[in-house]
Amino acid sequence: RFREQPLELLTLSACETAEGDDRGALGLAGIAIQAGARSALATLWQVSDEATAVLMQAFYERLRQPEVSRAQALRHAQNKLLQEPRYAEPFYWAAFLLINNWL
Repeated sequence: RFREQPLELLTLSACETAEGDDRGALGLAGIAIQAGARSALATLWQVSDEATAVLMQAFYERLRQPEVSRAQALRHAQNKLLQEPRYAEPFYWAAFLLINNWL
C-alpha cells in the first residue's frame, strides 16, 4: 500500500515457498500476490542450492531481454537444468512455479 507501482516480480527461491496450508493457498507466494505483487516465482518442495543457483542465473539472464516473458524465461531456465545430466531429474527443475502474471 506504500508503493505507487506494484511489485512486478517477487522471487522466493527458498524451499517450499509456494506450499500452502490451511491458512493460505500457495504459501508465501500467495501472500505476496494478495499483497499486490503482480507475479511470484516460488517453489513447491525443498530444492537443491546448486541447481537453484543455476536456474536463477539462467532465468534472470533471459528475463533481461525485453521481448522475453517471465514464463519464457522460466521455461528456458528449467530446460537449461534438464540439459545438464546432474540436474535432469524433475526434483531439480520442476519445483519452480510462476504465479499470477506470466508476462
